[in-house]
Amino acid sequence: MDQAEKLRDIVKQHNAINDRQARIITVTSGKGGVGKSSISINLAIQFASQGKKVIIFDADFGLANIEVMLGAIPKFNLADMIFNGKEFEDIIVKGPMDIGFISGGSGINRLANMSKDQVTFLVYKLKELEKLADVIIVDTGAGISDSVLEFVMTSNEVILVTTPEPTSITDSYALLKSLNAKSGFNKEETTIKIVANRVDSFDEGKNLYDKLSLVVDKFLNIHLKFLGIIPNDANMQKAVMQQKPITIAYTNSVGTKAFESIMQTLDGEAEAEEIKKKGLAGAFVKMFKNARRKNG
Repeated sequence: MDQAEKLRDIVKQHNAINDRQARIITVTSGKGGVGKSSISINLAIQFASQGKKVIIFDADFGLANIEVMLGAIPKFNLADMIFNGKEFEDIIVKGPMDIGFISGGSGINRLANMSKDQVTFLVYKLKELEKLADVIIVDTGAGISDSVLEFVMTSNEVILVTTPEPTSITDSYALLKSLNAKSGFNKEETTIKIVANRVDSFDEGKNLYDKLSLVVDKFLNIHLKFLGIIPNDANMQKAVMQQKPITIAYTNSVGTKAFESIMQTLDGEAEAEEIKKKGLAGAFVKMFKNARRKNG
């Protein structure tokens, strides 16, 4: 049996093997500039503070928000592993508290042009990645592009970041509407949690959630969950300028306390154990099939 055949067998066995898999959390938004990447990083810090091994996968292609905020410049990305023979130790950059960071580069955009053996190799490697981490946070691009929607619809646990700005709320609804129209989206298997960012109070954030949830439930039949708020905090911008997460730079700030509260909510959710049963490799298999279908 050659290597290609062995890798094909790995894909066939993927859903049958009940081995250790990381918890996958996809963080997304309907528009840019709402603090999505900052939330991804600070949640990663919170998980790491609990002794968990965390890797952030930056799927925001064309931008470098995560690496700028972490002060880390990756030499290689996911595409280098798929097409140029690099290993995970070559493409994972270490950030604060030993958090791993992977740049997606153009790897996902090139899915449609990959051979089946290349996709099988990717799945094989992603299974390895899941064994290296307890939590993998996927930071998507903003908006309703195909790459964003495919990441969201193949995820079991999604955090949708919005702000009180009317355009942010409208764009959040537009993302959910586009997601709902996707044939591959299974709302029963996807938990979408709202984080209200840059609000002045808990009540403002909860009111934002209530308004969005009411419309989404009525017209899209999607049930949203309220995960929490991140209040306006001048220390957040200071931390960004220092290229440090607020949860490290200003440990006693109201922003840090908010992230601690969100982490407590995430930890307390009974669905977490079920979420862990489905991993990142399966999502990429679905994405590959969707990409090939679009290209005939």
